[in-house]
Amino acid sequence: MKTDSSSAQSICLLRLSALGDVTHVVPLVHTLQAAWPQSRLTWIIGRGEHRLLAGLPGVDFVEYDKKSGVAGMRALRRDLRARLAPGKRFDTLLQMQVAARANLLSAFVPAHRRVGYDRSRSKDGHGLFINQRIPDRPGIHVLDAIGSFCEPLGLRQTQVRWDLTVPADAREWARAQWPDDGKPTLLISPCSSHVLRNWRAERYAAVADHAAGRGWRVVLCGGRSELERSTSDAILAAMTQPALDLVGKDTLKQLPALLERGQVLMTPDSGPMHIANAMGTKVLGLHAASNPHRSGPYSDRRYCADRYDDAARRYLGRPASELRWGTKIEHEGVMDLITVDDGIAAFERYVSDHPSMDHRSR
Repeated sequence: MKTDSSSAQSICLLRLSALGDVTHVVPLVHTLQAAWPQSRLTWIIGRGEHRLLAGLPGVDFVEYDKKSGVAGMRALRRDLRARLAPGKRFDTLLQMQVAARANLLSAFVPAHRRVGYDRSRSKDGHGLFINQRIPDRPGIHVLDAIGSFCEPLGLRQTQVRWDLTVPADAREWARAQWPDDGKPTLLISPCSSHVLRNWRAERYAAVADHAAGRGWRVVLCGGRSELERSTSDAILAAMTQPALDLVGKDTLKQLPALLERGQVLMTPDSGPMHIANAMGTKVLGLHAASNPHRSGPYSDRRYCADRYDDAARRYLGRPASELRWGTKIEHEGVMDLITVDDGIAAFERYVSDHPSMDHRSR
């Protein structure tokens, strides 16, 4: 496909959050860099997300603190202008976030071409801040929607490559957490920032005990929030088998290295789900509040526990196939539709596909 190199000398990406979504942007960065290796890429990003992706080659990150409001937006505009030649604008802005704050922030980015979402995905006045839209393709994964931001520039994302920047000392830290003894590891990251996507602690414990009975090591991981600590404590209290508790002990740079060491991660729709997928680790995703085909682990969804259609029928009165693409069903109790048996069955699908991971007799 013929590329529009006139819009490629300087490209600004705007995607502030969240951890999973910025992970989905990384393949787009590689697509742009492969087509235009001399192009200057500037990415406006949130502080925590920057900590995860810092060091990504060829990208100049600019942090925006959501709490700084309009004053922070003005400061960001001054920062961007200082990075550009006097009187110059970015050739292209890729405005990949439709929330009101991000839309307003985009107005402070000097750019000629302003590419945004199609009308079906737009909200909060998104269309007022852009002058070109990506193709409208319902029914695709979030990563593919983000990948299509290169299409107005004459490119097509035909390869999905992450290559997250993981420092050597982060991998050394991860290797030090448990021995390389051949024992397979089930990681559990139990919490999403959307609390109605979270599963019950006793159900995590039941699947974890099942895996431990299979000869697997169980490792809990997560951030430093009170919810993650209390949920993990409840899981540990409900388990009858031992588990390694690493909740709150890693940094965002160490997290990818930690997830890389496991064979399977059990988690709801969350940032760690997508980071694990990017690192090549299989994911036992827990989906009832969100559609795994839209926002589940991109590379492989065979090991997800999927009750999204059941949730659609129970809470919205119609099958998932009749819902608007991207509909979230974040209702109280929706995750209870995923049973312990569902979780165990998903785990067993992985073991069945990888017989060497059955360690019961070892």
